[in-house]
Amino acid sequence: MKRREFMAAALLAGLPNLAFAAGTDFATWLAGLRREAINQGIRPQSVDRALQGVHEIARVIELDRTQPETKYTLQEYLDRVVTPGRIDTGVQKLQENRALLDQIAQRYRVQSRFIVALWGMESNFGQITGNFPVISALATLAYDGRRSDLFRRELIAAIRIIDLGYIRPEEMRGSWAGAMGQCQFMPTSYLKAAVSYSGDGRRDIWNRRQDVLASIANFLSILGWNDSETWGREVLAPAGLNPGSVGKEVSKSLPEWHRLGIRRLDGGELPGRDIRASLIMPDGPSGRAFLAYEDFRALLRWNNSSYFAISVGLLADAVEQG
Repeated sequence: MKRREFMAAALLAGLPNLAFAAGTDFATWLAGLRREAINQGIRPQSVDRALQGVHEIARVIELDRTQPETKYTLQEYLDRVVTPGRIDTGVQKLQENRALLDQIAQRYRVQSRFIVALWGMESNFGQITGNFPVISALATLAYDGRRSDLFRRELIAAIRIIDLGYIRPEEMRGSWAGAMGQCQFMPTSYLKAAVSYSGDGRRDIWNRRQDVLASIANFLSILGWNDSETWGREVLAPAGLNPGSVGKEVSKSLPEWHRLGIRRLDGGELPGRDIRASLIMPDGPSGRAFLAYEDFRALLRWNNSSYFAISVGLLADAVEQG
């Protein structure tokens, strides 16, 4: 899209003039980015290849500006993402890939059900990965000025991925915000955690199932996953519980929580293991309650949303139960 066409679309959408946001025109800004990428050790020919045809995308800014502000309840969120259809597909994927998942689980020390659950949550098992050109999408957001530092880092990381030969620029497609492949990794996460499971060096999280599943497991492992535990459990909390006991900042052992009146969802006693947990009640004292273990915190490092982490845990449990 030409500059004039982009600005016209932006004005029609009620979006800000990005030239003012960035303080310079797009071509000048892009030249500065090129110099920065080269100064960070990326080969000039790779930078030029990655930036060839790069353009601003009005739709990206529109989507960034119109993030939903409605606050879903946890149940509304779960109804959208932990659906019977997704559970059924997760069970199928777990069975279809059992041998591969067992190998990956052993190598990275992450239970298979969580690998499958994250695959389902991030891309609906590879069905929804986004079709935006990642370089142009990230350039649009980096130039915008609202979160320019964040997306500038991601853009340079994306160019580095191309420089390393993992993918060609025209094949690097993803979400409007630059999340890529069936794992929906941002470029910095890709460089940190994506793996070539066969050892051929490709790290193909777009097309190769073994790389997708192994990369999910590797990232969870990097984030501190402990496969001797699990994410947590839904519990019953007594009426009148001290509000100061609720929240990620409070950590107690399961026996301590038991003494405070926390019980299994069926009313039974909590396990007697000395596992540390936090009581999470996302919708307040009248909503559902969960004891979140350390692996819950690893899920928060993946996506800093209690709704997301709870959904991954519940989906993983449902997939395992079949």
